[in-house]
Amino acid sequence: MTGEKKKKKRLNRSVLLAKKIVIRDGAGRQGIGEPSVYHAVVVIFLEFFAWGLLTTPMLTVLHQTFPQHTFLMNGLIHGVKGLLSFLSAPLIGALSDVWGRKSFLLLTVFFTCAPIPLMKISPWWYFAVISMSGVFAVTFSVIFAYVADITQEHERSTAYGLVSATFAASLVTSPAIGAYLSQAYGDTLVVVLASGVALLDIGFILLAVPESLPEEMRPVSWGAPISWEQADPFASLRKVGQDSTVLLICITVFLSYLPEAGQYSSFFLYLRQVIGFSSETVAAFIGVVGILSILAQTVVLGILMRSIGNKNTILLGLGFQILQLAWYGFGSQPWMMWAAGAVAAMSSITFPAISAMVSRNADPDQQGVVQGMITGIRGLCNGLGPALYGFVFYLFHVELNEMAEVETLGKASKPNMANPTDESSIIPGPPFLFGACSVLLSLLVALFIPEHNLTLRSGSHKKHNNGAQTHTHSPQAGASDGKEPLLEDSSV
Repeated sequence: MTGEKKKKKRLNRSVLLAKKIVIRDGAGRQGIGEPSVYHAVVVIFLEFFAWGLLTTPMLTVLHQTFPQHTFLMNGLIHGVKGLLSFLSAPLIGALSDVWGRKSFLLLTVFFTCAPIPLMKISPWWYFAVISMSGVFAVTFSVIFAYVADITQEHERSTAYGLVSATFAASLVTSPAIGAYLSQAYGDTLVVVLASGVALLDIGFILLAVPESLPEEMRPVSWGAPISWEQADPFASLRKVGQDSTVLLICITVFLSYLPEAGQYSSFFLYLRQVIGFSSETVAAFIGVVGILSILAQTVVLGILMRSIGNKNTILLGLGFQILQLAWYGFGSQPWMMWAAGAVAAMSSITFPAISAMVSRNADPDQQGVVQGMITGIRGLCNGLGPALYGFVFYLFHVELNEMAEVETLGKASKPNMANPTDESSIIPGPPFLFGACSVLLSLLVALFIPEHNLTLRSGSHKKHNNGAQTHTHSPQAGASDGKEPLLEDSSV
């Protein structure tokens, strides 16, 4: 009888998903057409396009607001945002499993984009709201859950790839557009345009995006319970030590992604203020490295996986990352940054390769568990990495105090290299060297990862009976499976 009941339940759910329940009365599936991946793509593109436009104005406002200890304050702001995102992401995912995706898409996009107009109104409030917006800066998690609702398992990796490619396209194009408009018409126009794009995104969600979670999978009342175990941000981390192979993978991810997360938060500021890149050059750098990283993760990654194998591809990617970070650390000329950027594109193959290893070797019912652990580790790094980089810049006295004088006089010398006896003249970017050492340790750990038989001890993962709650683990796994652009800000 139990087997028949399970079959009947699965059949009923399949019929329910196939019908996709058309627009319901009230606030349910109101929107344009059926829920589709294209709705998710538009939401992601508009949000990150708005923030990409602000790349140049944000660097300027950051230095003007914090002329003393600029890198330290930048690291603290992004660190607080990343930690809040890490803590809130599982809870918001669990709530969206119960109450639907559309309302939480609206919530995350609204609060993520709320700081944009404050850039010109009040810079101090702008940075304060950015820090606190980390509580809701989890749009990607909700988007992947939305995609999981409307796709079959065999279609999911392609759908996630489309979302990731759209994200990359928005970051490749928008910084260059923002830099041009900033130079031609001023920062105010760029902020106004970014605010308009954010409002367009909010309006699109309100009017055009239909609810993806079927009505029958939502409770009747808003007081329905959620799985607090699923909402615990440390739940996945506590499972790390239950299997030696999983532990090795998670240590590898932590040691390699910690410097990468820190690099995302400060590197463009570093290029602009320390190396001497112009706004246009920074935008061009983002575009070129972004395109190269997409090519590396599609064409090159496939060739390497077939020719040298999964594990060797991971080791090669970590080797490229060490070279890239060391080059950033010792490099003092613009051409060195461009060369290191090309190496950085090749290092972006590491995480898709790690995800593929997990996907191929883990048991089918353990995919979400292991991928969820990797996602949790990376979420923690998004908070710790920026703070670590800002602190190391502060320890080595890499400051921008003389930047205004340098820009006024039009000197080519770098402010942190003015004193030949200063250690920063020998090591322009100390945090990048710390990062290279961290990735070297990661490579040594990765040498001991077996290529096969990736399993967890039985009983280490409790499945949830609520069918709707399976979506939170599933999108995380898919997110890791998708190709991750080099310039991704996973905290948003």
